[in-house]
Amino acid sequence: MDSFAMGLLRLLLRAFSRSSRPKLVVVERETSVIEERIPRRPPAVTVRQTTHVQIVEVQELRGRAWVIDGDTIDIGGTRIRLAGIDAPEMDHPYGKNAKWTLVNLCKGQEIRAVFDGDLSHDRTVATCYLPDGRDLSAEMVRAGMAIDWRKFSGGKYAGLEQPGIRRKLWRCDARQKGRMPPAGLPD
Repeated sequence: MDSFAMGLLRLLLRAFSRSSRPKLVVVERETSVIEERIPRRPPAVTVRQTTHVQIVEVQELRGRAWVIDGDTIDIGGTRIRLAGIDAPEMDHPYGKNAKWTLVNLCKGQEIRAVFDGDLSHDRTVATCYLPDGRDLSAEMVRAGMAIDWRKFSGGKYAGLEQPGIRRKLWRCDARQKGRMPPAGLPD
């Protein structure tokens, strides 16, 4: 590997390890050839190559979403956790229902994810919107498939919760309160 490639690799590693937001790397190379003619001498040719590398934190991502579970999607290879809510895990009661509710909301739609800079279990946290402007987190809470996580949302979605939803999604509520039962107990 030449010194340019090693320098670029070091720069990229430093940039990608500092923030949880997805990055866009822009590399521009410019080559110019300059021919100098001096009387009674052979022409001198100079080749100059300039490389400009720019690393930009992505504030927003758009694309088709692949639904992982009730509060996680993947857009273009970036795992995104829906901000401010908690949905049941796939192996918990209502976990599959939550996933399929989110699948039906996202199906055939271009989702817009606006990143807030947080990271949750190696997933970037973002507020995600449908093309008509509806907030996916709000829609999941409204559908009764997720609950507001006040610690992270500031209570933004609490008013959308259905009556009795915290009893229905008791494992989510217990997780938020730090009272998750040990693995292996029946639901």
